[in-house]
Amino acid sequence: MKVIKVIEGLALTDYLALEAEMVKTVNEPVVFTWIVPPTVIYGRHQERQQEVNEAYCAANGVQVVQRQSGGGCVYADYGNLMVSFVSPSLHSQEVFEQFLLMLSGALQQLGYQAVTTAHNDILVSDRKVAGTACYTTPTGTVVHASMLYDVRLEALEQAITPSAAKLQKHAVASVRQRVTNLRQIIDLGGIQSFRKSIETKINELW
Repeated sequence: MKVIKVIEGLALTDYLALEAEMVKTVNEPVVFTWIVPPTVIYGRHQERQQEVNEAYCAANGVQVVQRQSGGGCVYADYGNLMVSFVSPSLHSQEVFEQFLLMLSGALQQLGYQAVTTAHNDILVSDRKVAGTACYTTPTGTVVHASMLYDVRLEALEQAITPSAAKLQKHAVASVRQRVTNLRQIIDLGGIQSFRKSIETKINELW
């Protein structure tokens, strides 16, 4: 497994396309990280009108994109680190587990008490700091994560509209109560400093 560098400053759709192209020819697991402007990303099986606050996004310049993988709706901005894992393996559950072990392990090495959940999330201090999603093709598997480091939580809360049933399931009244920024727990500097730290730990340990 290795961390690779990719072009900076692309739109989220371009990074998703890069994953899709990479999985066609990858012969060993690779990781790359990326950062995008304010964007809402919803899953393959979700309905946009039920998950996205369209009026807020339009008024505040937040892009809305549907991804090929399943999973829930997430908000990302310049304080969010996106992590992609592309593997030639077709065993998606094994790839998912490897990815979660890698990310949670890197966070632990940086001092965060990170744990994984049965829903493929990563928690620190009982708050969600990263959600993940996955899809498999005839040539491999793609897993990606949205990791909250210094995200504008007020924008996150406004931009996505989870159902009351989903919030009740997690015993919270709002998205804001369920998530937290890693920087509030341990401050590793700006987003680029955090990014470099994560990439370094992945390279050292995997």
